[in-house]
Parts: sequence; structure tokens; C-alpha cells
Amino acid sequence: MRLITLLIIHCSAVMPFQTSSVEQINEWHLARGWKNGVGYHYIIRRDGNIEKGRPDEMVGAHCLNHNKHSIGICYEGGLDANGNPADTRTDAQKKAMRDLLVELKKKHPNAIIVSHNAFSNKACPCFDAAKEYKDLQP
Repeated sequence: MRLITLLIIHCSAVMPFQTSSVEQINEWHLARGWKNGVGYHYIIRRDGNIEKGRPDEMVGAHCLNHNKHSIGICYEGGLDANGNPADTRTDAQKKAMRDLLVELKKKHPNAIIVSHNAFSNKACPCFDAAKEYKDLQP
């Protein structure tokens, strides 16, 4: 098992009328030339369903220079109806994300929960994950 020090939260950067299933994200990432397809380990759909992307044991492709020791979690959404960055998580997504993080923290208790934008010049995931999940931080 890899040493996991980061749980990195992402959004899929789609508008409310668009979808982003693991199959769709896999296609997008393959089209970008990522030989292993979907770069995230988990995708949380609007209805709260969690779809499995890469196995946790496999290095992700979701955060430049931080993939080796992280797990990538992506929620479907992140853009408002006008295409502007926004925290569009549904209540079901918020519950599913917290439940997933609680489970992952049992396996990786010292991992820090952080937003993708802590490592990039992007709005992703359009909320402050470290602050929202401060009660789960080491």
C-alpha cells in the first residue's frame, strides 16, 4: 500500500445540466493522453453515489507533483449555470464526501484533507476543504 499523506478534493468543472460519471471522466482523461485513464480515485455524483475510479493502490493523475502520496476525490459539478466556479455540491454529495473521508481517514489517519487549489492556480474545488473538514484533520 502507498503511503498516503494527502486527500485532495476536486470538482469535475461541469455545469448543473452536464454530467461527469467515472466513464465520462475516463474518456476525457484518455483523450488528454493519460494512458491509465481516469486520474481520480473516487467520483461523487450529484445523487451522492460514489463511483470508484483508480484503485487506491495506483498512483493518481489529479494533482501535479502530489500524486504519489495522495488520493484524489472529485465531485460532479463545480460550475454554476453560467459556467462560473461555484460550490455546487448537493446535500447528498456533502454527506457522501464526509462519509468517504471518514472511511479514508481510518486507513490513513495522518493524511491531510486539502483542496486542489492549494496546489494550483484553479478555483477547484470551489470551497475550502481544509476548513470544512477541520474536524477530520490530524
